[in-house]
Amino acid sequence: MAKFMDVHDGFFGVTQEQLDAAHDADLKIEAEEGVHFERAWLDRESGKAFCLSTAPSKEAVMRIHERAGHPTSEVYEVTAEV
Repeated sequence: MAKFMDVHDGFFGVTQEQLDAAHDADLKIEAEEGVHFERAWLDRESGKAFCLSTAPSKEAVMRIHERAGHPTSEVYEVTAEV
């Protein structure tokens, strides 16, 4: 299974509770596409959220985020780690 990092824009003013709720929305349906969202981070200043996942494909990650209500087309396969 490949690892992916994705980036969401427009998360200005998002609270910790809202970030948790967005992550939970992904977790509720992730298995339907064989995806697992491991972590999510938020940069309130830039309004960006970042998610780390394992998945069969970039498209599977995109479909789950779309269905959970926070679509993104900015998904990158992470091929090296230290």
